[in-house]
Amino acid sequence: QVQLVESGGGLAQPGGSLRLSCAASGFDFSSNTMYWYRQAPGKERELVAMVLTQGGFTHVADSVKGRFTASRDNAKNTVYLEMRSLHYEDTAVYYCNVKVDRPYWGQGTQVTVSS
Repeated sequence: QVQLVESGGGLAQPGGSLRLSCAASGFDFSSNTMYWYRQAPGKERELVAMVLTQGGFTHVADSVKGRFTASRDNAKNTVYLEMRSLHYEDTAVYYCNVKVDRPYWGQGTQVTVSS
C-alpha cells in the first residue's frame, strides 16, 4: 500500500533553515509527481511545491519563492523540501502528497518558527 513518511520538522528560529524529507513506498515513485503541502493553525491546507518526475520543481506559493527548494531522489524514493530564511508564518504542519489512484497523504511533520 502507498505510504508516505515525513521527517525533519522541528523548531527553528526566524531566518533559520530546515530540511524536510518524505520517504515513499508502495507505488512507482519515479513516475509520479510529488507535492508538498502545509497547513497552519486555523488555515486551509495550501500547496507549497510540486516536484516533477525527473526532479524539476515549481514553487506554487508566492510566499516561499526564493526561500524553499523542492527536490527528489528517485533512487531513494524520497522527496525533500529545503527551507531557508524561515519566517514566523512558515509555522505549519507540512505534508507530503501523491496522487496515484487517489490522493495519499503522510502523517505530517510539524515546523515551528519561533524565537
